[in-house]
Amino acid sequence: MPVYPRLTPLAAALPSTVPFVGPEAQERSRGAPFRARIGANESGFGPAPSVIAAMADAAGEMWKYCDPDNFDLKAAIADHLGIGASNVVIGEGIDGLLGLAVRLHAGPGDTVVTSLGAYPTFNFHVAGFGARLVTVPYRDDREDLQGLVDAVKREAAQVVYLSNPDNPMGTWWEASEIEAFVASIPATTLILLDEAYGETGPASAQPRIDLSRPNLVRLRTFSKAYGLAGLRCGYAFGDAEVIRGFEKVRNHYGINRMAQVAGRAALADQAYLHDVVARVAAGRERIAGIARDNGLSPITSATNFVTIDCGGDGAFALKVLQETLARDVFIRKPMAPGLDRCIRVSVGLDHELDMFAEALPKALAAARA
Repeated sequence: MPVYPRLTPLAAALPSTVPFVGPEAQERSRGAPFRARIGANESGFGPAPSVIAAMADAAGEMWKYCDPDNFDLKAAIADHLGIGASNVVIGEGIDGLLGLAVRLHAGPGDTVVTSLGAYPTFNFHVAGFGARLVTVPYRDDREDLQGLVDAVKREAAQVVYLSNPDNPMGTWWEASEIEAFVASIPATTLILLDEAYGETGPASAQPRIDLSRPNLVRLRTFSKAYGLAGLRCGYAFGDAEVIRGFEKVRNHYGINRMAQVAGRAALADQAYLHDVVARVAAGRERIAGIARDNGLSPITSATNFVTIDCGGDGAFALKVLQETLARDVFIRKPMAPGLDRCIRVSVGLDHELDMFAEALPKALAAARA
C-alpha cells in the first residue's frame, strides 16, 4: 500500500467537492454542449467593446507579471466610489475575498451566521477554515434580517454574511432596512455585505457609503453586470484598518494583468453598464412572462436572473430542472428546504430565451408525467 503525506485533521475531514458543478463539467458528463447557457448568472451580453479593445491592446504585455499592489485599478475603484484607496482591497472575485475574510476573522470553532440556502461558496470557506456555521431560514423568499441579528447575538458570532440583492432568490431589502440591520449587529461581529448584483438592482437598495462602521465590509464584482466573470476580479471596501488586514493574507499576484486592465476600462464605460442593466431588466420581464405563460409564479427579481416557483415540492422542481437540462438548456435551482420548490434562470441572449420558452412546457409536461 502506498504511503501518502498526512493531511491536517481539518483537511482530512473535508469532502473533495466544489460548491457548484459547472456547466462545463455537465457537458463533459452528458457528452454534448448546452444550446443555451442561462444558469450561471453570467452576462451573455459580454464586456463593453471599449473593454475588449483595451484587453486586445494589452495582450502583448502579458509576458509581464501583474502589479501586485493593483495600484491603478484600486485607484480607479476608489475614485468611482468616492473613497480613499486605503479603503479598497481587490481579490479573485468576491469568492476569493470571502475566503480571506473568513480566514482573517473566524478561526476553528468560531461561529459564522448566514442564511439557509444562501451562497454556498461562502459556506465552503467557513468549513475550510474550521469555523462553525449557523444558518437562519429565509422568510417569504427573502433573507430574514431580524433572524440573522438574533442568531448573531445568541451565538456570539464572529462573522455574519448577507447578500443584497440576494442569490438564489433575486429578492432584496431597501437601503434603510440594510442600514438598520447593520446598526443592530454588535461591533465585534464582522458584517460581510455581498453586493454582487448591486448594479442590476434598484438604487434605493444600496446604502450610502459609510466608512465609520469598522465591522462592515461590502463586496462587489466585475463578474455580473460588467460581463467579466472569466477574469475573476472583485473588490471589497470598508474601514482602512479592517481592509489592511486583507493585505496580510491575500495572494498578491492573484489579480492578473489582464483583469486589472479590464477592470479599469469597465469602470470607465458607465454608459455601456447602463445599457446592460436595461437589457437585463428586459430579460427579467421576458423570463417572468415565460413562467406565467406556463402557469408558474416568477419571483420579482433585482438581479440578472429570475427564480421561478414551480408550484410543487423540491422533488418536482428537480424533475423540471432535469428535463430542462435534457433539452440542452442549462439552468439551476435552489436546493435548501423551502427554496427548493423553485428553478433559477439567468438572463440570456434573445435566442437563448427562445430556447427556454420552447423547452419549459415540454419539461413541465415530462416532470408531471
